[in-house]
Amino acid sequence: MTDLMHRIWPLLVFAGMLGPGVRHVTGIEIYTPKEVEAVNGTNVKLKCTFSSSHPVSTTSVTVSWNFRPIGSGTEETVFYYQDEAYPPMTGRFKDHAVWSGDIMKRDVSITLHEVPPTFNGTYICQVRNLPDVHGSNGEIILKVVNKASFSEIAILAAAAGGACAVILVLLCIFVAVKYYRRKGTSTDIEMHPQKGEPTVW
Repeated sequence: MTDLMHRIWPLLVFAGMLGPGVRHVTGIEIYTPKEVEAVNGTNVKLKCTFSSSHPVSTTSVTVSWNFRPIGSGTEETVFYYQDEAYPPMTGRFKDHAVWSGDIMKRDVSITLHEVPPTFNGTYICQVRNLPDVHGSNGEIILKVVNKASFSEIAILAAAAGGACAVILVLLCIFVAVKYYRRKGTSTDIEMHPQKGEPTVW
């Protein structure tokens, strides 16, 4: 009996290692930014995309967006999608949350319109693509501020400065080309003066 167990034991270990690999289902991968900042009263897009090992269709994917306020463990429904978009009919997100995604592009983003300070908190993006229902959720921390942060102002200033610099460079090139063309024409006239008409005696 002991000899038989010694022979069977490696097979049992191998089967135990193989079994989980056979039963394993690849989970959905969800991609979101860690943090988003928006100015009070403006619109902000909450970006959420996903990848799945199974084919994607508008009927196989369900999307749930939930909200967890700062200092509270209670979650609120923000948005739901199954076959079509279902914006909230009641609550703080009514007339604020709209669909901005494209299921076939694996984009399940939403946009919040005219965000107030009460929208500060964590937004949870949950995606399921049957039969692929495994995987963690994506979370975005939204910070609603009264004015744009220094980093955003710096980016805007840099973009505006860059555009002005490009225009200035193009203008200088244009002026230089025009100047050298005129100079070249004048030099050509000096080197090849026009001959006068012959004098008739």
